[in-house]
Formats: sequence, C-alpha cells, structure tokens
Amino acid sequence: MTQPLPKPVEDNVPFTALAPMQDVTNGPFMTVVADCGSPDFYFTEYFRVHTHSTLEPHIVRAVEMIASRRPVFAQIMGEHLPDIGRTIRALCKLPIAGIDLNLGCPVPKVYKKNVGGGLLRDPKRVDDILGFMREHISGRFSVKMRIGFDNTEFFGHMLDLINIHDVDLLSIHARTVKEMYRGIVHYDFIRDAVQRVSCPVLANGEIVSAKKALDVLAYTKAHGVMIGRPAIRNPWIFRQVRELASGREMFRPRRKNVYEYLEKVWELTDEPNLPEIAHVNKTKKFMNFIGLTVDEEGIFIRDIRRSQNKADVFRIADEHLGGEKADLFINDEPFANLVARPNHEGGFEESCVV
Repeated sequence: MTQPLPKPVEDNVPFTALAPMQDVTNGPFMTVVADCGSPDFYFTEYFRVHTHSTLEPHIVRAVEMIASRRPVFAQIMGEHLPDIGRTIRALCKLPIAGIDLNLGCPVPKVYKKNVGGGLLRDPKRVDDILGFMREHISGRFSVKMRIGFDNTEFFGHMLDLINIHDVDLLSIHARTVKEMYRGIVHYDFIRDAVQRVSCPVLANGEIVSAKKALDVLAYTKAHGVMIGRPAIRNPWIFRQVRELASGREMFRPRRKNVYEYLEKVWELTDEPNLPEIAHVNKTKKFMNFIGLTVDEEGIFIRDIRRSQNKADVFRIADEHLGGEKADLFINDEPFANLVARPNHEGGFEESCVV
C-alpha cells in the first residue's frame, strides 16, 4: 500500500517538484526558489553510495535548510545493497519526506558504473534494489527514471516493478538515457505509466513554462510535474503553474525581477577564497539559462559569456535588465533560436534527475 504524498502548497492543483540537479540544487538555490514561489517538493542532489561513502555534508545542509519550509526527498544513486542499506539508515536520521532512487542519470561517467540510468539495462538488478529499499525504508520511497537506456524494451517491466515494490511516487523523464536532453520528449510513455502504476506520477522533460506544464498534464493525466533546468531560468515557474491551473492571473517576471534574481545567484555561487573568475564562471552557468528569455537576438547571453569579473557581470545586468528596460517582461518560454551552453558536460545536467 503506497503512502500519501506530503501536503502540497495548495490543494486542488497539480503537484510540482524541483528536480535534483548536480551542482545546482543546493540549500541556497532551494531557498531562492522558495522565495520566488515554492514547489510542493524538493529533491536533493544525489548522495553517492559506494563502499566508502558517507553523507555529503553540503547535501545534508541543504536538507536542513529547506526541510523547515517544504518537504524534501533525499536522492541516492548506487547499486550495492549493503551500502544502500547503510545510507538509508543515515538518511532516516534527517528531516526528510522520503528517499528517492535515481534510475535516470544520463551522464556517461555515471551510467558506465552501472548506476543511475545505467541500471535500466538490468531489470533483475533493479528488481533486487527496489525490493531491498522498500524493505528498509519505513517512510516514503520514490523513484525517478527514464523510459529506457538506448531503447524502451524494458519500460513496461520497470513499471510492473514499481507496482510490485509499492513505490510511493514515480517521476519519469520521457527520453532514453542515450537521448540525454536532445530531441522530442515521448510523453506518451508517461501517459501509459499513469494508467499502469498505482502510485502518483510526475511528468518530467522540457517543461519549459507553466502553459507547457498544463499541456503535458492534460495529455498524460500525470499527477504533477517535475521541473529542473527551466527553474534555473525561471524560479517563479512553480507559482505560475498553480496560478494558471487555478484560473488566477499568472505572475509574469520583468527584467528587474531577473536582475534581483541575478544578485541572489551571485550570492549563492560565492564560496570562501573562491577566485573572482571562478565565481564569474559559476554565475555564467545560471545566466546561460536565464538569458534564453531576455532578448530574442541573444545579445544578453553573448555579453554575459564574455564577462571576466564582477564589474562586467553587473554592468551587463544594468545594461540589459535595468534602467528603461527594467519593466519589460521576459518571454514566457525560451526563444527558439537560443541555446544554453553550460561549460562542462556534467554541470547542470538534470541528471541525476532522470
């Protein structure tokens, strides 16, 4: 028998969740999102599970920072049962809403270790892990997955395993691991899952706006949406989903709101003794996404990518987001001709989301 989900921010609207993203969904970022209009649930970066693993202190801090505001699920990624058991025991001492298993990370250095999305090649191993985790988790147990590794051969069987092991929540990124974040999202697989599994399902993949969220929900009949990288660009997206779903006027951020968000991003990416250029580069990763809706010509993105120091960053922000441009609305969805280019493969992959 599955357990009910935690109480949402607002009743009678679809669930929303912030997807886990390595190097992004830390405590400060979750707090910024909460201030903009919190999702119902948060998911942490993944706790690595291996022979010598311990709970990463910065993820523990993230749990402690956000748990007093909204429910947070602790995500784990691993495949060795004794180590998973040890990690579950440690996590159960934290103020978490549940424990989540990652079956979707598409980063090659991850799946080559037969964890994350790599496990989707081995249904028997997934069966063992799900059974073990359900036996050892007394609270909520959630799973995030993709629809397959390089094909969808095992998708139906994976859904059967979700039912067999009484998983409480399933999130699906409707691409294969090999498709990563490219190409169309196969929402029909989410629709099939909703009809087949007994637990609530969250739809994930290219939920770029509140309108897109409602379109996906109408098609799939999913119980809610999980949003990752679009929330980097638009941290107001969760409140927008609630507002649009309930027929209220939807908040539309202006460039001055983006400027304030950039100031918070600058603060949350700071670390003791961090060189200025490294701080600028960390900020650029966020701004690559934020800039997708500022101007159709991509001038803001172009300029911010050339910035070398804090003075550059805020001069460019003043030019594009302040002054007479401050009250201009940003676009509701990314401009089709613009592409975010984070500076390394593993960074900002919703990966270890699904």
